[in-house]
Amino acid sequence: MSNLVNVPKNGSLANTNSNANFPTLSTWLDDIFNRDLPSVFTSNFNTGITLPKVNIKETADAFIVDMAVPGLNKSDFHLDLDNEILSISLETKEESEEKDEKYTRREFGYSSFKRTFTLPETVNDEDINATYKDGILSILLPKREEAKNKPVRSIEIK
Repeated sequence: MSNLVNVPKNGSLANTNSNANFPTLSTWLDDIFNRDLPSVFTSNFNTGITLPKVNIKETADAFIVDMAVPGLNKSDFHLDLDNEILSISLETKEESEEKDEKYTRREFGYSSFKRTFTLPETVNDEDINATYKDGILSILLPKREEAKNKPVRSIEIK
């Protein structure tokens, strides 16, 4: 929505609209879609894990996706490629139980997330590989040969 103000020909900025204090549908929708999502949608109540952030870097030969997700095992992750959509998901469950003569205490923990990325057509999806080391999930998305930057060459003038 534009922040520009229409100024009438008489130059007055006084609002002549009697409904100026009521939001219009378009301003209400702008308010809904332009604010940050509350943490309720991006965090897990049991563990405090938030939706992991990613760094995406392009080199001459590949795209590299790095996701910071410490404290997990590589077996916790699921990577799927459906057409040109890469999905990274995780689901962990934790259960503990402590028994005493007078009580039993059980605690449950559950964490999950799913991030999806549409890959460019230049990615060679047959050679994608992933590693998990020191809390960083790295996914190498190599480019097809025809998409790689070729070195600069001189052209002789005849």
